[in-house]
Amino acid sequence: MHPYILPLSTQFTLYQNKERAVAAKAYMRNQFEYFGMEAACWRQIVKAHLKNTPPPDYNRLVAIVQELWQLPQREYQYAAVEIIAAQKKLWQKDIIELVEYCIVYKSWWDTVDHIASELTGIYFKLFPGQVESVTGRWNKSSNIWLQRSSIMFQKFYKKETDTSLLAAYILNLAESGEFFVQKAIGWALREYSKTNPAWVKKFVSTNKLASLSSREALKRVS
Repeated sequence: MHPYILPLSTQFTLYQNKERAVAAKAYMRNQFEYFGMEAACWRQIVKAHLKNTPPPDYNRLVAIVQELWQLPQREYQYAAVEIIAAQKKLWQKDIIELVEYCIVYKSWWDTVDHIASELTGIYFKLFPGQVESVTGRWNKSSNIWLQRSSIMFQKFYKKETDTSLLAAYILNLAESGEFFVQKAIGWALREYSKTNPAWVKKFVSTNKLASLSSREALKRVS
């Protein structure tokens, strides 16, 4: 195990809860192992780790995150996202390759949505020249988690949302039968409705979307 990860692993093991771990594994369809910590607990451990441990350089960051992603307990993957997010000063344009690795391996809604919240939206603000080439490729991918990420990366952009891009990406995937893609469409539109409800209402009324997407999109629109 990488020396950077050892103190984190020690704390995770110390605070594990086997009963909660069994329940968490069952909730996630038995896809992942867990230490069984509440989110507040693992977040506090990671926060203290980041504060007390010298930050890695760029190459070590990539190696650390990849190793965390291979470890069995899901909290390691949550920690990996937090560690990438905490090292924004180290980010280079090609950090998106590491982010994409985290999206497509051990994929499920928990890590993909965590990445959308902490990484992708911020990355494309820092490297706007990457938006169309990277998210366009994601949107056209056959991987549903990359598709979901292409729709969700703008979810906190508010007035800075590129509605033309959002609309194009949604319409490209509007006929998808994948639950997680339909849900992402609705979620992205619902978030934008907090900023521009009229645009969202018109978009939903003038385009054929899955009922799940439409229902989610209009939850906050009167």
